[in-house]
Amino acid sequence: MKFFIITKKQIMLALTTLLVMTCVIVGSATTFAGDDRKLPIYCVETEKKQIAISFDAAWGNDDTETLINILKEYEVPATFFVVGAWVDKYPESVKQLSDAGHRIENHSNTHPYMTQLSTTQMKNELDSCNKKIESVTGRCPTLFRPPYGDYDNAVVETVNQVNMYPIQWSVDSLDWKDNATPDSICQRVTSKVKNGSIVLFHNHADHTPEALPNILKCLKDEGYEFVFIEDLILKKDYEIKHDGTQCRIEE
Repeated sequence: MKFFIITKKQIMLALTTLLVMTCVIVGSATTFAGDDRKLPIYCVETEKKQIAISFDAAWGNDDTETLINILKEYEVPATFFVVGAWVDKYPESVKQLSDAGHRIENHSNTHPYMTQLSTTQMKNELDSCNKKIESVTGRCPTLFRPPYGDYDNAVVETVNQVNMYPIQWSVDSLDWKDNATPDSICQRVTSKVKNGSIVLFHNHADHTPEALPNILKCLKDEGYEFVFIEDLILKKDYEIKHDGTQCRIEE
């Protein structure tokens, strides 16, 4: 008689392989067995050479006007995810961003770890921030980016319940790191961008204003079109793959 010993490592490898093969179907009851994970949108599957750049604004404000001028020079629309407390502190900058033609979206009201909140608390975070943004810009946000990239099924479900789209990113500039340089930021972004990418920057990182012109010029030279995240994503009949890629459901 032969005995087969299955090690813990083999079990974990099998589970990891299964996880990689799974995906989450949005707006449909169809899922792979044993997988009920719900994901935000990290990027979009598209043949169009379109990308979206975004900035998170939660703390300082020293570089916002500089970023507006750079984006204007290169005629690039951007999506800014702002915290409600940031709106309270810098309403004139929110208005300036909106007047410059950029989209202002929701990054929570107080920048908490959303997974640590109840559903009621999460909805309060979303609603409070939405109201503050709308009071300044006249437009209610449709997108939400969880602080710290922190989410779980409850967070995604809550965002969907209030008719908003949860958004992550597929290209992280890492502009917030202490060892970041303009060259390292530029190299990282330009080497990782592809059709449908959502790029993450921060409005208060030390070297972003220095790196941004070269990034925008390089990507424009490569033929990329910059669009708002809201215009990049699909609004219906889509699924989200295991890696967060949003794609159309084929009929």
